Amino acid sequence: MKNLKKRGAARGFTLIELLIVVAVIGILAVIAYPSYNDSVLKGRRTQARTALLELMQQEERYMTQRNAYLDFTTSATGVVTQATTTLPTPLPMKNYSGDNSTSPLYWISASACSGSSVNECIQLTAKPTKADAAVGDLSLTSTGVKGCSGAASSSNFRLCWP
Repeated sequence: MKNLKKRGAARGFTLIELLIVVAVIGILAVIAYPSYNDSVLKGRRTQARTALLELMQQEERYMTQRNAYLDFTTSATGVVTQATTTLPTPLPMKNYSGDNSTSPLYWISASACSGSSVNECIQLTAKPTKADAAVGDLSLTSTGVKGCSGAASSSNFRLCWP
């Protein structure tokens, strides 16, 4: 009889308590994960816009030295090819956004604006390496025109260029 009194209540969690904790963590994850993905996309877009602006500065410097913009095409694998001008080797400009060219967030190409030559206007285009349906490709011209190719281009342009 003495043994029954000493035993007392067992320590630990009940199955109900454990299920409640798992449910709360699941609800928080369902709420937090889309917000996290949205923040990651915003960060990538910001890096792409920064890379476009930096490349445009380099293009303007190139224009003042050689009286023409440097146009080039960057493939999805990062191979740079000549468009209409003679392409210096190595490319004197950064043609990607991100930390390095082995895993970039965007590949950047430069081409003459529509209806213009490379002596007059250049358009930079940043193509994402991972899908971004809302914004798609970001673009910037030497005349200051900004654009994007995704769904936000007509409905919510502030996603492209805030």
